[in-house]
Amino acid sequence: MNPCNLQAEEGKAPVGYVHQLETFGSADGPGVRFVVFMQGCAMRCRYCHNPETWASGGEAWTADALLNHAIRYRNYWKKNGGITVSGGEPLLQMEFVTELFRLARAGAIHTALDTAGQPYREDAAYLEKFDRLMDVTSLVILDLKEWTAQKHRAPWK
Repeated sequence: MNPCNLQAEEGKAPVGYVHQLETFGSADGPGVRFVVFMQGCAMRCRYCHNPETWASGGEAWTADALLNHAIRYRNYWKKNGGITVSGGEPLLQMEFVTELFRLARAGAIHTALDTAGQPYREDAAYLEKFDRLMDVTSLVILDLKEWTAQKHRAPWK
């Protein structure tokens, strides 16, 4: 299944496709973080730190299973860390990330979204989903690569 087109089936929990998990991240938000690198990104940035996440695929997780796995490392976070979802591009799997963050926030876990802001768009249905994600997000780390599409994909000189 392509993570760029994920939607939960009615009545079923969304499934997320994860490239990699980092259990002791220190550069992806405040404190020590459990970092989830989502699979899938369409941007193809020349500055990308994780080009191996561009393709679809990855390991399938439900939000509750991933949170239960992450909680095993909570002793590292103490009160100043939490969970960061990065990528790839986590907004491509927004329903999954929203559910993961909803569960985390219910457990008083700080949540951080590390995103390049794609495929953000200003239509009502998307904005409603985006607002639900923002309601359960403690911190947004917006990773701007370049201002224009031409420079964004231009080859190195």
